[in-house]
Amino acid sequence: MGRGRVQLKRIENKISRQVTFSKRRSGLLKKANEISVLCDAEVALIVFSTKGKLFEYSTESSMERILERYERYSYAEKRLSGSGPEQQDNWSVEHPKLMSRIELLQRNIKHYVGEDLDSLSLRELQTLEQQLDTAMRRIRTRKNQVMHESIAELRKKEKTLQEQNSLLAKQIKENDKIVMERLHLIQRSSALVLSEPAPGSVPVPSLAAGPFQVSGPTGEEDGRRGKNTLMPPWLVRRMS
Repeated sequence: MGRGRVQLKRIENKISRQVTFSKRRSGLLKKANEISVLCDAEVALIVFSTKGKLFEYSTESSMERILERYERYSYAEKRLSGSGPEQQDNWSVEHPKLMSRIELLQRNIKHYVGEDLDSLSLRELQTLEQQLDTAMRRIRTRKNQVMHESIAELRKKEKTLQEQNSLLAKQIKENDKIVMERLHLIQRSSALVLSEPAPGSVPVPSLAAGPFQVSGPTGEEDGRRGKNTLMPPWLVRRMS
């Protein structure tokens, strides 16, 4: 035999009622989560226990947003469904009130900008002046606050720029020092290279070093000897 249909009624046993509430609540929250995920639906669930404890569940769009949407929908539905004579009477009463409110606001705006002041009495002008003075004080307070905040921000930026400038100046000095050291090393290397004789070069004879050396084979003509020596031809002939 199959399981019979359970009759829904209040559970009299307090413990059994609490256990059943806990189990059914968990199942209800699970089903709410499943329908929100499977069907991409916005779900809000609110449960109060017999002791007044709140249990709730809502999708990623928060509970407040779902409740606000529900209130807007319920209000619009009620306004649309109420098409009887009572609803028409309500519209006829609300419309003049709203129009009067709009006219009052428009007139106040003109008074605030200095227009249509002839119809105002002395007391109304004094009240308007007080309102404008209060508004000006608030504006000045807010302006001063914004100015102080801007000045503090500019000072903070100035301090940051000064620190960056000091750091850059220090880096430039260090780079200049490195460049000067490298330039000195290059100059010293160039001086050493110029002072050393090139390989295969003939040193220039000195008069104080002794007799002159004559290049070329012996027994050649005097004229040819003179061409191959570093001395004048007449000096070579005299030495010969």
